[in-house]
Amino acid sequence: MRDVAAQAGVSAMTVSRVLKGDPRVSDRSRALVLAAVEELGYRLNETARSLRVGGSGLIGLVVTNIANPFYSRLALGVQEVAGEHGLRVLLANTGEDTDREQELVDDLLARQVDGIVLVPAGTGQGPLALVAARKMPLVLASRPPLDIDTDCVLVDDFGGARDATARLIAAGHRRIGFLGNPPALYTGAERFRGYWAAHEEAGLEPDELLVRRGLRDPATAQKAAQELLDGPDAPTALFCTNNRLTQGAVRAVRSSARTTALAGFDNFELADVLGIPLTIADYDPDEVGRRAARMLIDRIRPSSDHPLPARRTVVPTHVIEYGPRHNSWA
Repeated sequence: MRDVAAQAGVSAMTVSRVLKGDPRVSDRSRALVLAAVEELGYRLNETARSLRVGGSGLIGLVVTNIANPFYSRLALGVQEVAGEHGLRVLLANTGEDTDREQELVDDLLARQVDGIVLVPAGTGQGPLALVAARKMPLVLASRPPLDIDTDCVLVDDFGGARDATARLIAAGHRRIGFLGNPPALYTGAERFRGYWAAHEEAGLEPDELLVRRGLRDPATAQKAAQELLDGPDAPTALFCTNNRLTQGAVRAVRSSARTTALAGFDNFELADVLGIPLTIADYDPDEVGRRAARMLIDRIRPSSDHPLPARRTVVPTHVIEYGPRHNSWA
């Protein structure tokens, strides 16, 4: 800034006022400063400026799989709210690797971010204890805290899975296969609980031979679905616990001679044009990010001196049905 001032023949204070858009600066001085800025290629050092006024102006967002559309939409929701408050987002991906999660959290702390929105990797939440010890504002998304008190934003995993499975049962299905992500994950456990509850509420008992858990991607889901559909007592419908597993199941159904209905959690592109019976437990993933960012900003910039208790909010789901309906199953 001193270099710009010397080039323009004005004071450093005048340069500062021009860059802040202060209307009290004369047109002549503003023109001189902007010309010097252009000539020297000067850019504000936002990190230094933020540290001087307090805070880094950055928040961290750590997700488990950026390839999953849910997490990219969540990131857009966080970015939307952060931008409204003049904050920038550093995005990191753990790949469900807890060691990688520890490295990323350590890096964000070293960068002195103002707060972190995090989707925990695996079942252990060891890195979060360090964040809590540093009194760093923290919000968990998609999965709740275990051993620490902190804010979290969840989806109605249980209710969405129950409602989607109930739609299959109402359509006449009695043998409904289950394709689930690892049971140790909160979402996997809750969605399996919803699938089971829908059967119990209808006076049915699911066939455990039709349950496949621990699936992580479309390929493993396709293989598991194919095994079920090729079996001697194949299910007439399948419930999948996330969009990637549903996509794998779609491929299996397409390659099978059977007409099999599908239900899944999370909407996905082109679901409406597949031409197969498809029931989706849908919700707004952007809203998960927006709520997480708002809760984090409440911690970063509290509106009062009274400490906030740990909060939990749940984003609701609703059921969408695509394709032809089949109501004549035994």
